Amino acid sequence: MKRMIGFGSLLLCTGLLTASAHANETDCSGSMGAVSIDGDLRVPSGRTCTLNGTRIDGNVKIARAATLLARDVKVEGNVQAEGARQVSLLEGSYVGGNIQLEQGSSVKVDAAEVDGDIQLLANSGAVHVNRSRVDGNLQCRSNQHPITGGSNRVRGNKEDQCAGL
Repeated sequence: MKRMIGFGSLLLCTGLLTASAHANETDCSGSMGAVSIDGDLRVPSGRTCTLNGTRIDGNVKIARAATLLARDVKVEGNVQAEGARQVSLLEGSYVGGNIQLEQGSSVKVDAAEVDGDIQLLANSGAVHVNRSRVDGNLQCRSNQHPITGGSNRVRGNKEDQCAGL
């Protein structure tokens, strides 16, 4: 059963979220559990957001120098970052759109399901894609370190640095 929590209730429950200038965007700094977010979730610059069992009805946007640690999350839209410190989508995570991570540091996608593409471009830290299902393409280009992982099920193409995964 999907549990919907209004933004005001969520503030009272966690004390870790703040409203942004956009009505359908929630900022995350701290930890969130099994709650549903109506709209987009944003991790502000320099902050860390830890999600466990969280459901997001929109996109997840990770700002420059921010960290997202997510396990068993459901994102109906895309996961996007440019210049993020760290992005981890772990066991049981689902992304209904694409994962697009550019010019950041470390990336880990492990045992996740992605209905679209995974695009990992020009990241400076370790990049690991393992045991994941990708219905689109798996594209890795201009990352500074070799891409690690394997046992991925990719319906589209495995391209460039991801060709061996």
